[in-house]
Formats: sequence, structure tokens, C-alpha cells
Amino acid sequence: MGGKLARRLVPDPLWKLAAPLIPGFTARPQGGGTVPLDGRDVFAAVVFVVTSGCAWRRLPSSFAVSPATAHRRFAAWTKAGVWGRLRQVLLENPDLGDDRDWAVAVVDAAMSRGQHSPARHHGRRADDRAGGVTDVSPAEPATGTGEAAPPAA
Repeated sequence: MGGKLARRLVPDPLWKLAAPLIPGFTARPQGGGTVPLDGRDVFAAVVFVVTSGCAWRRLPSSFAVSPATAHRRFAAWTKAGVWGRLRQVLLENPDLGDDRDWAVAVVDAAMSRGQHSPARHHGRRADDRAGGVTDVSPAEPATGTGEAAPPAA
């Protein structure tokens, strides 16, 4: 990803505060994968998704971070409490100048998106989270339309 876009999305003062809070990269237990990406590039990709509202799978290729990697890191950072800690650091460091409002917007967007993360809804069906079927009994199989299937004749 071009450094210019990363610097716009994650200005130096924000990165200076966020970098120490981000957990280090750990190799995946199954092995494989690629060389760890630059933390700021991944952070910028996450910032783009959470502030723009785009779907993870629509992350532009110009970020050079795969949508899966960006989402996986976001989920890990959310689970690790990065966003809450970053919010606290922002409160303790009010000298961000013009970048303060953007930094707060980033944290708010990440915390909001983190509340709706699939990791926080483990075991619930996707359509349950989207407001679809909330209780499906064996007698009433789901049809995918939010309604019970008609009884068999």
C-alpha cells in the first residue's frame, strides 16, 4: 500500500499511540502463511474498513493486505482490548492537535464494529445477528426468508 494513504489514515501521532498497544504477530499454529506484514499497513487497512463501513471482503487491493488478514487482526485486536486501551491513551494524551478528532472517530468506529463482530456472537447464526430467524425448532425449519416453512402435506 502506498505510504501516503497509510499516513493519511493513520497519522504519525495516532500510530505513535497505537503501535505499543497492538499485540505482536504470532505464527499461525498450522504453519504456512506469509512473512508478517507491517503493523501500520494492517492498522491502516483496518482503519479504512471500520471508518468507511465497507465489507471486509471489499478492502481495496491497494492496501496490499488481504481482507482475511485485516479481519483476523481486527478480531484479535478487539479480543485483546486494543480499542478500549487506545481510547484510554487518547484521553490521557490530549495533545494530538488536528488528529485528535480523527483518532477518536477511529476508536469509536472500531469499538462499534467490534461489538457486532462474529467473534462476539460465537454460536449464533448469521441471520440471527441480522435480525432474521431467532428461534428455529425442528418442527419449523427455516426457509431463509425469516419465516417458518409451510407444513408438509
